[in-house]
Amino acid sequence: MNSKTLFIATVTAALSVSGQTKPATAPADAASSEMIGSEPKGPSKPAPLLDGHPDLSGFWKGTRATKPGGNIGKDLPGYKLPLTEAGQAALQHNLTATIDPESLCIIGGTPRHNASGLPFMVIQNPKYVAFLYFYSYYRLIPLDGRKHSDDPDPSFFGEEVGHWDGDTLVIDSIGFKDEKVWIDENANPHSDALHVVERWSRPDADHIHVDTLIEDPKFYTKPFTYQRTWVAGAPGQLLGEYACSENNVDLTHLGFGPGPIRPDGTRGYIDPAPLPPPVKPAGKQ
Repeated sequence: MNSKTLFIATVTAALSVSGQTKPATAPADAASSEMIGSEPKGPSKPAPLLDGHPDLSGFWKGTRATKPGGNIGKDLPGYKLPLTEAGQAALQHNLTATIDPESLCIIGGTPRHNASGLPFMVIQNPKYVAFLYFYSYYRLIPLDGRKHSDDPDPSFFGEEVGHWDGDTLVIDSIGFKDEKVWIDENANPHSDALHVVERWSRPDADHIHVDTLIEDPKFYTKPFTYQRTWVAGAPGQLLGEYACSENNVDLTHLGFGPGPIRPDGTRGYIDPAPLPPPVKPAGKQ
């Protein structure tokens, strides 16, 4: 049984405790050090610079201050997204007829990864910025001044172009796939008209922040925003290898939609049953 299979079984318990997620292979008491960040003690150092701009490079972890975790409507009243009639129909379809795409090893894309409780890494040089994600996905944003294509090939992260606005990295993305995609952990939808503008900043050495503008006139009546701050991981901390589909024995048991959504806007049961002990590999006692 791989870590993705165990992750599906344990995500509910992890969310109910912290509003974040952790890999099932890690013991419960390792969540804070491995997956969930905490505010540093004492004053923070200034953000490092690269080619005259803040260097966003590092290992970044979410904190318990992000509530509700996984919900792109986090900053909206009642967590209610401004869905159009078509958007409401798409949401209902996701809830009743689609399995979580990430459970099927499909790339989550943007802005879903910005709402995730999982850590990520940034690697930056003057020409590109790369985001490396826990599921072994990545995206590469050029900083060479290029413009969007007239007819971009649809992709899960969209066609991304970046530029600096002072000390803020702006990533403008269009050309998204409109099938097998959720905009967040709660099955909210997006169409092929999605337009995402991310503004990334590093206010100091210990934090990275994003302000995201989300526009989708097919599924949403008006643009809305999502903002988030992460904290730096331990020096030298790296993402490990992750094989999503290997030995996924639970694939045929996955149901439609995200499962229950708690009143606080997070995904999971209010009072989950205790998890069973991990399955031992065949031949081991």
